[in-house]
Amino acid sequence: MNNYIFTSESVSDGHPDKVSDQISDALVDAGLKNGDETTRVAIETLVTTNMVTVAGEVKNFNITKDEVDYIIRNKVKEIGYEQDGFHWEKLRIYNEIHSQSSDIGLGTDSFGAGDQGIMFGYATNENDAMLPAPIHYSHEILKKLKELRLDGYDFLLPDAKSQVSIQYVGGRVQRADQIVVSTQHKQGFEHSLKSPVKDAVNSVMGDLIDNETTWHINPTGNFVIGGPDGDTGLTGRKIIVDTYGGFAPHGGGAFSGKDPTKVDRSAAYMARWLAKNVVADNMADWCQIQLSYAIGVKEPTSIYLDSNGHNRTIQKYIEENIDLTPKGIIDRFDLFKFYGYSENCTYGHFGDKDVPWEKIGW
Repeated sequence: MNNYIFTSESVSDGHPDKVSDQISDALVDAGLKNGDETTRVAIETLVTTNMVTVAGEVKNFNITKDEVDYIIRNKVKEIGYEQDGFHWEKLRIYNEIHSQSSDIGLGTDSFGAGDQGIMFGYATNENDAMLPAPIHYSHEILKKLKELRLDGYDFLLPDAKSQVSIQYVGGRVQRADQIVVSTQHKQGFEHSLKSPVKDAVNSVMGDLIDNETTWHINPTGNFVIGGPDGDTGLTGRKIIVDTYGGFAPHGGGAFSGKDPTKVDRSAAYMARWLAKNVVADNMADWCQIQLSYAIGVKEPTSIYLDSNGHNRTIQKYIEENIDLTPKGIIDRFDLFKFYGYSENCTYGHFGDKDVPWEKIGW
């Protein structure tokens, strides 16, 4: 089917689930910065009205409870939450972080995979970000909306969502069919949203917007109560936003809150890097790669590649030249010395980002 409409959504850094992701990854960043390659982190976060709970398993995690408290409050403040129902100073914080099971350590101490699982990577030449257009533009709209919020539109608040429906003709991006944007705002400003939202959309989508494009801006009419005060957030509930917007498969494992021995994260980054380099080298217009692992086992249990190129040749090159063990992935991207997981877990983990797994070059 070459003629179709495909839709993807994104969420802002103030969305409750993304608040949770950022807190979990801020703790990963702190743990790695104060630890070494023996540090292990698996932390989940729940946020709701003026409350944050963190729980998980760690090893060689040299962060005190007071430091955890500070990291959480600082991250919430950085995101911009100073509302009655969710304010960085008013938070009740519950810390249930404890030691990692020694049974898990039997496999991961020697850099076997931190768990079993399947991971997918995808890339396309539809745009410079090498992401499917619906998720790419969904991210870009919200990034622009945040810029406007910080640059004078102070009636806009941190929580926001976007959804973009792209019409494909002959398998190529043709136009934007539907645009949905919902953004939190201050009381009494529900009629002031149209201008900044349309500015954000038009600035990133340009000629893809036409007279037939349908707009839905805050379709419920009011969005004052938002963020974790309006909706409980959990780590790992935006895994499709984090990746390819449903255009490519997802293995099911979340990225945030996990140190790089967890292949849910590191192998998904590797799969994306492989697919991106295949497309960047003009071996294919699009490429999808699946990797799978078993806990404690170093080598992947399978590799699968699909593209519109010479799949056997590409896969053979990868198998013969790229180290796909957890240690090989960690070393290639220097993931134990990458302290920007929290900064890079918003608006997707892939795309126009200055991160090692987005670099071009074998």
